[in-house]
Formats: sequence, C-alpha cells, structure tokens
Amino acid sequence: MTKQTVRARLERIGIIPSIRLSSAADARFAAETVYAAGIPVVEITMTVPGALDVVADLAKTVPDLIVGAGTVMDAEGARRSVDAGARFITSPGFDRDVVEFALKERVEVLPGVLTPSEIMAALRAGADLLKVFPCAQFGGPSYIRVLKAPFPEVHFMAAGGVTQQTAAEFIRAGAVVIGVGVELVPRHAVRQRDAHWITELAHRFRSLVQEARGEGAPRHGAADQR
Repeated sequence: MTKQTVRARLERIGIIPSIRLSSAADARFAAETVYAAGIPVVEITMTVPGALDVVADLAKTVPDLIVGAGTVMDAEGARRSVDAGARFITSPGFDRDVVEFALKERVEVLPGVLTPSEIMAALRAGADLLKVFPCAQFGGPSYIRVLKAPFPEVHFMAAGGVTQQTAAEFIRAGAVVIGVGVELVPRHAVRQRDAHWITELAHRFRSLVQEARGEGAPRHGAADQR
C-alpha cells in the first residue's frame, strides 16, 4: 500500500483510534474490536508495553487493518516502527528527522503541530497531513477554524480531547480526520473485554463524522470501509 493510498484511506475513514493502554493484550483486543466495528485503522502508541510487537502482529494477522505507530519521538523510533509494519507514523510534536525519514521510506507521517510557525515548518519539511495536538485544550473546533483561514489548503487531523460532543464540529470546522482515544476505547471497557461497548462507540463516531460531511448513515461492519 503506497503512502498516497494510506493517506487517502485515512482521510476517507476520517477517524484514527488512538490505542494507549497498559498491556499488549489490551491493545490487540482494542484494535481488533474497532476493526470489526467498521473502523479499519488504528494507531498503536509507543507507550503501550511491547508496542512494536503489537504493530507487527496486527500487520501480519489483519492485513486489511491500517496499523500506525503513535507517539514516535525520533527517527530511530520511526525506523523501528516501519520495520515492524507500521503504515503511518504520528508524533505529538514536530521533529524534522521523523518527517524526513518517513518521506524517504515513502510512509505517511502526521507530525504534531499547534502554532502557525510549527505548521509552516512541517509543510516545508514535506508533511502533507498535520496533527493539531492537543486540540481541545487550545480552543477545540474553533481553533481548527481559525487555522483554516491562513492555511485553507492544509489537511488537518484534530487530536487531543475529541469527544462525541465535539467530533462533528471538528469535521465541520475543517479537520479531515479526528484522532480519538479513551472516548472511543474506554479503559474500563477493555479491561472487561466488553466488545459491545466499544462497537457502539465506534458506530456513534462513524455516524458523527459521516453526518458532519453530509454523507448517509454508515453501514455497520468492517468490510464496508475497506
């Protein structure tokens, strides 16, 4: 799958579940559950114990799932993530070495940005999908709307504090993708192995994104997003 294909699929799906849990088993359960619920993309953060093993396992056993590595802090972490099978990389902030490595390897990269200066630096480095983080704490959807004025052609992912109450507004404000963590994958639901709870949340977030885009109600199931 090419970098361009990955980016197109991320933007079409519109949601990147961020899996930040306390064990590899929990992360696998969460990833497989959101995939079965119709969201065929996950970001496994490097804070998960054995995160790269989870990335490698999912990339091998669930080939239709777009597995990314999150909270990647440096080029070495990016290299290890790509070697494990990550199809995209995200960072909480902008690191030029990470972006340049990803571009060299033809892997999609979403560097974290917050200020106009960081956005300009990330664009100069060659990034084409920027992760505005943390979004909720710096104005929420209204901040995305403000950023779109001077950067109308930039594709933004909104991440950090996105909820059911704000998801649709982030899309309407101009975000092409939202990153969602515990609001989509509650830790208590994972501990209880409550797939139904997570599935219902996945359906809600998919509906919110599609309705905000003016699309029809989504069909439930993994296959319809492939």
